[in-house]
Amino acid sequence: MEETKLNSTRSSVLNILKGNTMMFVLVLVMILFEVLIRIFDKGSLFAPANITNLIRQNAYVAILATGMLCCILTGGNIDLSVGSIVALVGAIAGVLVVNCKMNTPVLIVLAIIICLITGTLIGAFHGFFIAYLHIPPFITTLAGMLLWRGVATLILNGQPIAPFPATYRNCFESFIPNASEAMTEKFGELDLFGSYVDTFTLMITGIITLICILAFVITEIVKRRNKIKKEYAVSSTGFFIAKLVGLSVVLLILGQFLARDRGFPIVLVILAIIVAAYSYFTQNTVPGRYLYAIGGNEKAARLSGVDTKKVMFFAYTNMGFISAIAALVTVARLDSAQPTAGTNYEMDAIASCFIGGASAYGGTGTVAGAVVGAIFMGVLNNGMSILGVDMNWQRVVKGAVLLAAVLFDIISKKKKSSK
Repeated sequence: MEETKLNSTRSSVLNILKGNTMMFVLVLVMILFEVLIRIFDKGSLFAPANITNLIRQNAYVAILATGMLCCILTGGNIDLSVGSIVALVGAIAGVLVVNCKMNTPVLIVLAIIICLITGTLIGAFHGFFIAYLHIPPFITTLAGMLLWRGVATLILNGQPIAPFPATYRNCFESFIPNASEAMTEKFGELDLFGSYVDTFTLMITGIITLICILAFVITEIVKRRNKIKKEYAVSSTGFFIAKLVGLSVVLLILGQFLARDRGFPIVLVILAIIVAAYSYFTQNTVPGRYLYAIGGNEKAARLSGVDTKKVMFFAYTNMGFISAIAALVTVARLDSAQPTAGTNYEMDAIASCFIGGASAYGGTGTVAGAVVGAIFMGVLNNGMSILGVDMNWQRVVKGAVLLAAVLFDIISKKKKSSK
């Protein structure tokens, strides 16, 4: 009896480790970079301002990764055009907001809607060729990568458009609460990292953090109860509580870091909404499960009554919409629309999905995993940049990490098939 319980516990631990491998690797990598940065006296990876910059600089990767995951789930398909779509939609935003003086709140909202519609139509254009004319996604999106980059350059005439009005930038680059630096320095106090902490910002950010933790705990409890009702396998109560406590502590620490800088970045709120929406869509809706069904076995899904053409069309139309959101975030952060914007963004998004556990063959992967992969890529970039690692060596490291992630996926699948 005791042996059975021991074996069950070991099995549960192994399953948890396998299911959260990248989370543990991410934590270890962050600790490693912090130690190295401290040794070489380069500051701190966990400085509040650096945590904020890490979020702002890599938000576009996580946003694109949520859309890219939907494409990868359909059978390992990818979209190579997302970087060029970012450049094109950013160019349109620059023309509308800066050149055409659409800089009042109402007109900015209209410009944003036009940009989102443009990105969605481009995605639908790709989806039509892929789903209904059966042109391989690689070829279609490769053509799109060249086509839309050229159109973006023509619209901008090879020159950047800048600066964007503060009203537009505040939609994506402001903070909650939006306390001024003068107020913070006057009424705040110096923290361990040498930056001023505004007590009002600290209080508001703390309240928001607690609300997020409460929402997370309630959501997880409801999900667990639903699984038990449907007689699905769930982890033991002890491990479930440990998971809730651990992730709640992580959220609390993150909230404190943000509070000690300028509060919650608006882009983090946008990202949280996207991640929550797509996590629910892929895990709890019939159309979302169709993505997994096609990736698992497209022929079987079609014979089961799934409209595979419509699902593929949706996946790439959605990718265009997500790329448009990433474009709006990017031009706000850069404060300019540039013909070179979005270069290699598709590679960052693809790498994030595979590093986060998505299968190169499709049918496996989660939005949360893709976001963890994006954070991992961001930490790698940020940590190596702080240490002064040459850009070429940074590419070598990122390439090796991506190859290792795909190799791990292939080996895992071979082990499962051999059992």
